[in-house]
Amino acid sequence: QVLDFGWPDLHTPALEKICSICKAIDTWLNAATHNVVVLHNKGNRGRLGVVVAAYMHYSNISASADQALDRFAMKRFYEDKVVPVGQPSQKRYIHYFSGLLSGSIKMNNKPLFLHHVIMHGIPNFESKGGCRPFLKIYQAMQPVYTSGI
Repeated sequence: QVLDFGWPDLHTPALEKICSICKAIDTWLNAATHNVVVLHNKGNRGRLGVVVAAYMHYSNISASADQALDRFAMKRFYEDKVVPVGQPSQKRYIHYFSGLLSGSIKMNNKPLFLHHVIMHGIPNFESKGGCRPFLKIYQAMQPVYTSGI
């Protein structure tokens, strides 16, 4: 059985997608004792780290005592191979997901409106000074606005 839960590289998956992935992994592993899960990605290791870390939190709540050693092995893999390369947004979403599972964070289903963006100072990225910033806004992974440069 192969499932594709891909999302664009360097983006954090939606919390609903993280939940779907964790539920699929848990369902498969609990279906038979000989079932295993193999995770593969085409992007950076942080994408894989999001899935592994989210499932560690998920399984900590839903898993049986027999799976404690599996969680320990996953934790070692995560700390040794993944943590140093995770994007800040990926780490943040793992914390959001953990908070949702523990009940310390509640989801707000009300729409969010961006009224303005304020930049304090212009970064000096070029040797001559300055940069040419622009703004790109996404909604449901689709670009909805791109400012001029």
